[in-house]
Parts: sequence; structure tokens; C-alpha cells
Amino acid sequence: MKKENLYKLPVAEVYPYYVKKVESKGRTVEELTRVITWLTGYDEAQLTERLENRTDFRTFFAEAPEMNPAAEKITGVICGVMI
Repeated sequence: MKKENLYKLPVAEVYPYYVKKVESKGRTVEELTRVITWLTGYDEAQLTERLENRTDFRTFFAEAPEMNPAAEKITGVICGVMI
């Protein structure tokens, strides 16, 4: 998948896969929420609103209240995109 296509995807379409992944690793949805809020600065209500409104990834990150400065230390591959 090209980066441009990933940015257009609603976060809500990928979120269930995040949940499935964390649960398969013995983690909880609450922990996933904690990580997302740590990374973006959204609170739980704002995250829920973004999911319900089907906000795309580009907008989700562009409008994040306060990206965590430690985010640059995160590495890996998500949906075939190297981060």
C-alpha cells in the first residue's frame, strides 16, 4: 500500500486490527488507548470522536493536540510502511 493511500484511510478502519493485535499479545484495549493518547495528546473522548467521525490518518495526526516528542524514537513497519 502506498503512503498516500494509507493517509486517506479512516483510522476507524484500522483500529479493529490494532485491537486484535494487542489482544493477541495479551494486552488490553485500555493499554492501546493509553498508547494512542500518549502518542497524540488526544484524550479518550477525543479519540472516540475521531473514530466515530471516521477521521483519516492524515487529519488524525495533523490535528493531534500534542504529538509526544519521543514519537521520533518509534520504529518499525505498519501496514507495510516503514516508520
